[in-house]
Amino acid sequence: MSTRMSIRRQLAAVLSVGTLFFATACAGDDLSSGSGNADESTSASATTSESGDATSAGGPLTLAGQNFPEATLVAAMYQQLLEKAGYQVEVKLVDSRDGYMATFPGDVDVVPEYVGGIVNFLNSQKNGDNATPFEAGDGTQLAQDGQALLDEAGITLLDQSAATDTNAFMVTQKYSDDNGVTKLSDLEGVSVTLAAAPDCEGRLDCEGGLVDQYGIDIKQVLPLGYASDQTYQSVISGESELGETSTTDGSLESQGLVVLEDDKQIQPAQNLVPAVSTEFLTAHPDIADILNPLMAALTTENLTELNGRVAVDREKPEDVAADFLSQNGLL
Repeated sequence: MSTRMSIRRQLAAVLSVGTLFFATACAGDDLSSGSGNADESTSASATTSESGDATSAGGPLTLAGQNFPEATLVAAMYQQLLEKAGYQVEVKLVDSRDGYMATFPGDVDVVPEYVGGIVNFLNSQKNGDNATPFEAGDGTQLAQDGQALLDEAGITLLDQSAATDTNAFMVTQKYSDDNGVTKLSDLEGVSVTLAAAPDCEGRLDCEGGLVDQYGIDIKQVLPLGYASDQTYQSVISGESELGETSTTDGSLESQGLVVLEDDKQIQPAQNLVPAVSTEFLTAHPDIADILNPLMAALTTENLTELNGRVAVDREKPEDVAADFLSQNGLL
């Protein structure tokens, strides 16, 4: 779930699914089936927009996203739904938001996003790293606050999910007990090493906020990944006192880790939301009909459970995705 962000999970033997990449897949359904001639093979899936321009369903589509367990799982859901609708989906997962925003929109058509993450990324991109961030705790309000930035970037946000996943910071249960630390403000003036995402430094929802808002002395940031196995192990081993994860991480208790309360509420709303190239959406308006029902089906509770199946039970993200979509009548 960061400002050049995001966002938004493993038992004693946690599987690091952050390195999973999904291969380019062929379309699942032939939308031209039943056509009477070769010319109809493309026109059968065509629709007409209100402006009268021809639009179409299906065809090549590039899906990009971040490469941490939850994002990998949600990307698998998008991929399966889009392939069912006739799209040939190429998936590109990278370590941080910067990696795909450089070509989105343009070479990238659809991204599983977090509303606070993308709005504040665009804000920093336009107004600089020291720009006053959008801090609304309500996802709808946050999207409205950032609408001009989204319009200028050529990005449209579809329906937001009730599922929300904000950044969170963890310590070992032992560290919490030994030092009486249960909330981030308990670390004011304390010197710690932080294991986090590669783009953590300076971000309000990460190192920047911990230093400026909480007064924590971050002596070093180890770029080991967001909710990654390397980050967990760094905290467990004592290499780092503090690690970055998410509020929907279902693996912490099993590893002897605990999230510290964000008592100053520095995390903006991070509802899951599909971000789509406005130009691509104009040509393919069915994208909204494909992805919005998924947003309606996801909740913070079931997302946390799904994350646990991947991180703790070691199920494959694509299998967990397919099961969830099938159970909810989406696949």
